[in-house]
This record gives sequence, structure tokens and C-alpha cells, in this order.
Amino acid sequence: MRFSSSWRFRPRLRAYSVAGPAAFLALGLNTRNLKHAESQSRTSSDDNEPLSSRDEDIPLFEDEESAAWAAFSSRFATARSSLSSIHWPTVGNAIAEAIVPDWAAQLPEYVAKLHDEIDMRPGSLADEIWQEAQDPYIHPEIRANTEVRVSKDLCAEELAFVQRRKKWTIRALAKYLEIPEADIDPQDVPTIAICGSGGGLRALVSGTASYLSAQEAGLFDCATYTSGVSGSCWLQTLYNSTLGGQRHDRIIEHLKTRIGTHIAYPPAFLNLMTKAPTNKFLLSGTLERLRGDPKADFGIVDVYGLLLATRLLIPKDELSVDESDMRLSEQRKYLKDGANPLPIYSAVRHEIPIQEHVDEDASKMTKVTKSIKEKAEREAWFQWFEFTPYEFFCEDINAGIPTWSIGRYFENGKTKTRDKGVDIPELRIPFLMGIWGSAFCATLAHYYKEIRPVVKGLAGFAGIDDLLQENNDDLVRLHPIDPGAMPNFAKGMDGQLPRSCPRTLLESEKLELMDAGMSNNLPLYPLLRQGRDIDIIVCFDASADIKQENWLSVTEKYAKERGLKGWPTGAGWPTTETAKDENEQLDAADAASAQQAASKVAEAREARRNNKPDADKAESDAQDGEYGTPLGYCNVWVGSTVHSVNDSTGEDPHVRNRVDPDAYSKLEEPNAGIAIVYFPMLTNRKVPGVDPQVSPFLSTWNLIYTPEQIDSVVALARANFEVGKDHTKETVRAVYKRKKAARLEMEQRARRKRWRNQLTEHGDHFQ
Repeated sequence: MRFSSSWRFRPRLRAYSVAGPAAFLALGLNTRNLKHAESQSRTSSDDNEPLSSRDEDIPLFEDEESAAWAAFSSRFATARSSLSSIHWPTVGNAIAEAIVPDWAAQLPEYVAKLHDEIDMRPGSLADEIWQEAQDPYIHPEIRANTEVRVSKDLCAEELAFVQRRKKWTIRALAKYLEIPEADIDPQDVPTIAICGSGGGLRALVSGTASYLSAQEAGLFDCATYTSGVSGSCWLQTLYNSTLGGQRHDRIIEHLKTRIGTHIAYPPAFLNLMTKAPTNKFLLSGTLERLRGDPKADFGIVDVYGLLLATRLLIPKDELSVDESDMRLSEQRKYLKDGANPLPIYSAVRHEIPIQEHVDEDASKMTKVTKSIKEKAEREAWFQWFEFTPYEFFCEDINAGIPTWSIGRYFENGKTKTRDKGVDIPELRIPFLMGIWGSAFCATLAHYYKEIRPVVKGLAGFAGIDDLLQENNDDLVRLHPIDPGAMPNFAKGMDGQLPRSCPRTLLESEKLELMDAGMSNNLPLYPLLRQGRDIDIIVCFDASADIKQENWLSVTEKYAKERGLKGWPTGAGWPTTETAKDENEQLDAADAASAQQAASKVAEAREARRNNKPDADKAESDAQDGEYGTPLGYCNVWVGSTVHSVNDSTGEDPHVRNRVDPDAYSKLEEPNAGIAIVYFPMLTNRKVPGVDPQVSPFLSTWNLIYTPEQIDSVVALARANFEVGKDHTKETVRAVYKRKKAARLEMEQRARRKRWRNQLTEHGDHFQ
């Protein structure tokens, strides 16, 4: 991804005297392009100063391979020195004690211990990790060679998995629909995918509960795929690990023991980072990448990934950490006999064309012309990258690499072998978790959308708001915080990839990836990929402002652009429930303060959601008819394979393609397409006091849940699924009947054809 300095505002965050996990921000947020460690000229008169914080203790690496590590190590020494020089409050200083927490005085000791472990001296933890990183018996992938696979088809490993999974889904479908297994032909089994939305810990907790309900109902075992964005990616990570043990109830219990502490609480974080075995478990991926890749970056996404790992990937019994949980490719062991659905993880790259050109003498950059700017606005888009235990792939360029090779460099589609003949090990899951959930890498437009309702009533806001809205096309291209970066496997593949592949992707050394929720908070695009042939998609949507951010409608635009057939047009919230409607109501609000503005927004949402004078009915849209309009707890639409989503019959597609409990015949029609079963996260009177739009702890940015809050979210998700459980089952039954009828019709035509051929070959004996 390339950006013009004249068009992109990118403030860099720096911190050199900070506490707790934030100290990591001092270690290398600006390590990019640093080839050697920064020298320190500081002197000290303190004879008791730890030797390891002095100039002579900072290792300076001569080889280019160690440049990123040298920068990281140098900055860590700086942070350690800064913390050591602070005069912590004495017991008698009451004011200081009130300001500085008790654990702050322990920070120098923690940081010093951590610095000693990441020092590359022989016998240190970092040295042990690096020696093992070059051992092919421990990391066999470092000697394996591979190439970029260019094809629209699914990889061979996934195709083989689908065949294995079919044996399990036949048995599961028979149990789910209560029909004899012997009566089910493999061709009749619908290909089902279950997907969860983004939304941080809210999506993780709510999604786990929804998946648990689907598992108990028998639906989850019928699924061939799961797909995730952000928090739902974390859910898939836990399910396909020793922590979750492929049981969603175990994940819920695990979360109760782990996310009651904030991910950035310093004592908890530093304790795990400075004692065995968790220190090696957590730090291995970071140390391998920084030591083995001279061009590696260490930024906020790295820090966030480590913080997430300390909370989500450590069991209650910290001694029982399993190193296999840190590799995405290791999840293949849960798929080898087809016993579990294939997980698909999502991230996006924001393609923003270079918005400048060089004048004739190639010595100065000229001002961007109007035509160039318009071209850049048209051509900016998000490219989706999917991760599975088998392959890291981008459908936009029809190219991918084996998952075990993520983290190595490629050139012209081939592995760029390091001088030592071995590569660095597979990129670890903590960094990937940071990428998958990096909502903070959003554009300024996303940030502004979050804060606009709150600041709407501030004095002088109207003029600023008009200016920002007028320049929204520019805001959608500005990322204040850098996305996570990894080696770009498409570099140098000129002429091997589709013409639509942007030059920036062919030339960039790194792929800069971020939370796919920036593009669509439901991971539907990977499920529409050629070859997966999904019949039913069950969506559990825990997005914020689900009615205003109509992600199903966004997917319809995607289908139109690609001419895909089978997607149900009109799926999603009715068009009257849009963000534009909310903005109009917000503009009309006569608010004298930010608090009043926020209150009026909430009232407008509530009024629009209810649209009923009866207070007893004002709790939720879904209370007076789950299948009417507006939407309720469980909503079903079906597309058509005859007409593409570009076709229009003049009838409201939202109504035409809606499947109500008395209209399952729509699903059985021969030309029926993809069925969407949509479960939005709504309030439910059976779980009072929990409102996704109002409850503060359900904010996307909340990073701590008490066991009681987890229980309340679980109860809400399970209550909502219960309402739509039967509607979902009958949807699956109808699609099964359609596929069975299609197979029988095909077999009948085949028999008739054989009979006619026999008559032609042997003649009619009556003649």
C-alpha cells in the first residue's frame, strides 16, 4: 500500500517513559527502515544503575538480518532506563500514593527481567528461541520450498477436506432433520456455512453463545464452513485449539476466567511475559520475526496481538500452554478426518492508488490534478484476504500460498531463499489475531462516524461537520494508525496475475492488512468464492448499529459488481432504516450539549425501532411478529439462480425474496439460490437489562467482561436463537428437499436418455 505524503495524514505514536504494556509502544513503533540500532550517548553517575541498561550492554548487530531486532532491543533498553530513573513515591507521600498505583513501583523490576530475557546473549530466552527457530526438527517448514499458487480453484487440501466433511454432515443432517441416514444421498446434503460478525469481545462472547445453541440444536454439526471477522476470528481460534477443545461451552468457561482482567492491565501482562513457560509461549513469534526479518515492523498491531494472546490464549492453568495453539496451520489436525467445519479468517488491504505524478524532469512532484484525484477516489477499494489452516489466499488476484509459509518473502512467485538456506518459522497467531481485530486501524471516516453523534451538539460543530462530510471521500483514505505488515507474496508477479491487480500490490515489499470489518462486518465474501458452492449461510450479527450498517445490503453490491447469481436481493434491514435516516433525525435535534445530542439520538433510534405507542411493546422490533417488517430475531431470504442480482422485476426484492414460515415453497423452487438465515443481536424481554445499543459494557471498544456480564450476553444470544430455531430447521429441510428433487429429476432424465440410446442401438422390435 502506497500513499502520497500530501494526501495522507499519518501521525506516529511514540512513548519512551510509559508504564506496563504501553512500554512496548516505546520499543519500535517507528522501526520501519531502521537498519541498525540507535546508539546511546547517555552517561550516568548512579553506580547502582543496572549494568544491562548502560551503553556497553546494548547489542549492536553488524549483519543486516538483525536490523529490526537491533532497533527493537535498543528501544527496549531506552524504556528500561527511563523507568529505572523514575523516583517512585514513598509510603509517606499520600498524594503520590493516590495518583500512582501500587503495582507501578514493580515496573522497573518487570521490565529489567524482560529485557534480560530478550537479550541475545547465550543462554537467554531470546537466544534459545532463535536457536530453535533454525532447527528443522522443531520447525520443519523452514526447509520446505513452495511457490505462489495462481488459480481460481480451491486448493487441493480444501477439496479433500470437503469430501471428508461430507461423511459427517450426512450423519448430522439425518439427526437434525430426524430422517433415516440411509435415505440421504450425499448429493442432497446442503452445503451450510455459519458466520459471525465483528465487534470485539461482544462478538466473541455473543458468537460463542450463538454457536453453542446451534451446536446443541444439531445445526453446527451440519456446517461445512465457519467464517469470521474480528472477534469472530478470535472465536474460531479458540474453538480450533486445545483451550476450546472444539466445545463452545468450554470456550465460555475459559472466557470467564480470562477476560475479567483488562488485556492491558500491567501486572497481569508483565507477569505472563516474564515467567516460564508463558514468556516463551508468547514471545516466540515476535522474537523470530524481528530477529529473522530485517524489514520487520513492531507497531501497535504487534502490541495488541500480544495483549490479546495474554488474555485469550493462556489457560487458567498457565503451565499447560500448548505451543501448537500458536500456529494456524496446526489447526489442520482438527480437520484431518472432517470432524469439524473449516474455519475461514478474514483481513483486508486498503488499496489507495498513488495520487501524484512526476513532472517531465522527474525531479519534483506536481500538485494532484482533479482528474488524478477523481481516478484515485474511484479506484480505492478493499481487497479481501482469507486465512485457512491450508492456505492464505486473495480472490481479487486469484493467488495464495500455503499457510505454513506465511511470513517468508516471495519474488516472482517463488520463495526468496535466505542466505542460510532456511526460512523463518510460520507467522504466529498472536500477530494474526492483532490483524484480524485491528479496528483501531480504521480510516478517519470510520472514527468520525463513531464520535459524530456525541459531538453533534458542541458549539461551532455545524461548520466542522459540513466540512468533514463534504470531504468524506478524502477521510476514507486516511489511516492514522498503520495496519499490520507481513511479507507480500505477490511482489514481482507481473504478467502472472489478473490485469486488475494494482501496481502497488506488485511492487510493495509488504502487505498491510487490517480488520475486515472496515469493508464488511459480516464475512460473507469468502463464502461466495467460486467452488465453495454454499447453499445456506447462517449469519449471527453482533455488529454495532446493525440496522444502520446494513452489511447484507453491502454484500448485495459486491454480488452485483461480480455478476453473481443466487444472492437474495433485498436481504437485510428495510431501506427506511438507514444511516441517512438517523443523520436526518440527528440534524433536526435541537441539542444544547453533547449529552443532550446523544440522548436525542438514542430516543430517535428507540422511536424508529418501536414505532408503537404502547410502552409494553416498546422493548424490541421483534416482539410483535418475528417475521414481519421490520426484522425480528430470525430472518430468511432466498435468491434465484436464473436472474443475477442486477435483474429487477419491479417488485420490492426485500418482500419478494423473504421466506416467512408459511412460504417455504420458495426454497423448494428449482431455480432457488442461496438462502440467508440472519440472526441480529436484538434485545429480548426474556433477558431484561441487556441492550446491545445502550448497555455500556457491550461497546465494541470494551475490553473487560465480568462473569456476570458474560452470562447476560450468553443468555441474550441463546434466547434469540431459541425464537428462530424451528424456522432455521425448516429452512434447511426445504433446501434439502429441493436438492433431493433436483437429483431425482436428473437421474430420471439420465434413465430416459439411456433408454432412448438403447432403442437407437438395438432398434424397435415392434417394427
